[in-house]
Amino acid sequence: MENQVLIEAYENEISYQKHMIDNLGRWFALFFLVSSIGAMLAYLFHNKNLILLILGVVLILLGILGMMLFSYGINKGKKNVAKVIDSLERAIK
Repeated sequence: MENQVLIEAYENEISYQKHMIDNLGRWFALFFLVSSIGAMLAYLFHNKNLILLILGVVLILLGILGMMLFSYGINKGKKNVAKVIDSLERAIK
């Protein structure tokens, strides 16, 4: 009985961490969109409006920094899920 409770707890933890990794993926997509909007602003207004050009460049930088941050989190999260799965396999044996 105790072994079954342990397995269920591990499965809940793995499921929760995978859900959080999916959430990080959504944030990554949002920052990609921000960066893309910035690129469009910079491209369309590079000769016409200095303020929109600067806004575009700032959005590009913020988008890239956000994507780097969330891709790092996704990478570490996937490694952590693998460690939890390995720990579960060791606990079962």
